Amino acid sequence: MSKGAVSYALNDRPGVSEATRARILAIAERLGFRASAAARALAGAPAYVVGLALRRPAGTLGVEPFFMELISGLEAELATRSYALLLQMVPENDADAEFEVYRQWWVEGRVDGVLLCDLHADDPRVPAIERIGVPAVAIGPPSAGGGLATLWSDDAVAAATAVEYLTGLGHRRLARVAGLPGLARTAARTRAFAELGLTEEMTVFTDYSGEAGARATRGLLDGDARPTAIVYDNDIMAIAGLSVARERGLDVPAELSIVGWDDSPMCGLVHPPLTALARDIYTYGAHAARLLLAVIAGERVGARLDEPARLLVRGSTAPPSR
Repeated sequence: MSKGAVSYALNDRPGVSEATRARILAIAERLGFRASAAARALAGAPAYVVGLALRRPAGTLGVEPFFMELISGLEAELATRSYALLLQMVPENDADAEFEVYRQWWVEGRVDGVLLCDLHADDPRVPAIERIGVPAVAIGPPSAGGGLATLWSDDAVAAATAVEYLTGLGHRRLARVAGLPGLARTAARTRAFAELGLTEEMTVFTDYSGEAGARATRGLLDGDARPTAIVYDNDIMAIAGLSVARERGLDVPAELSIVGWDDSPMCGLVHPPLTALARDIYTYGAHAARLLLAVIAGERVGARLDEPARLLVRGSTAPPSR
């Protein structure tokens, strides 16, 4: 067979008869032939892969519902277009290492585009990604995404929903257990809560882990002005806060109301079930994948606003006791 005929058959292109195509595919199967991604990249063929690097300890990824649901949504949407997701964990505080992963993937032709998560204000990864020219989508506020396409959810709307609900119940001493202060989404939430009257003195910043959430809750409950309601930046910390309240002998929700953020399935499994700001993270991931595929296809894409979180009221909130 000529090289051209084999190429047509293996790449499912016209130019050979069906009988010839069947013969070539049967021989390739018998030989265990697999196309070389590196060789295809050298020839300018698409890799049909998108990359995501996360600066988080590998051991904690499985307990973070947000990222598990986000990755599930990404995978589901990419699979419909025969794309794969390449995931790599990098050292937690090393932005240079994360960028080097992206640069290596792009130079070697291993990916057609990348996703950026955990955006910071003035994030150095953004201009670096723009400089090497890899198609990219930043998941986070447009203010931190530079010239990249961005997918974001308006956290100010969600914050207002939570505060208005709690103050409507009669709560006046509200507190917040926040995430990492350097993240753009944390800063956006902090500004929103401040505009709604929640002072910085009643906000405690953490690393999003359950252990940090528990420590922050103990500090708030042991202070002079104990809050009657606490809003947490994720569900893991909210569940940890619920455990601390029981540890302190407080009745939830009679003596302390608790609101989580993201509404993972765990929120409905604890007692009392958690009131939460709910987002469809799975669909959020699918939208991010769809947006990146559009960028890879050469479409002009700007900032896309996804639906804000909505409040799902359950048993962890109630009017404060006298």
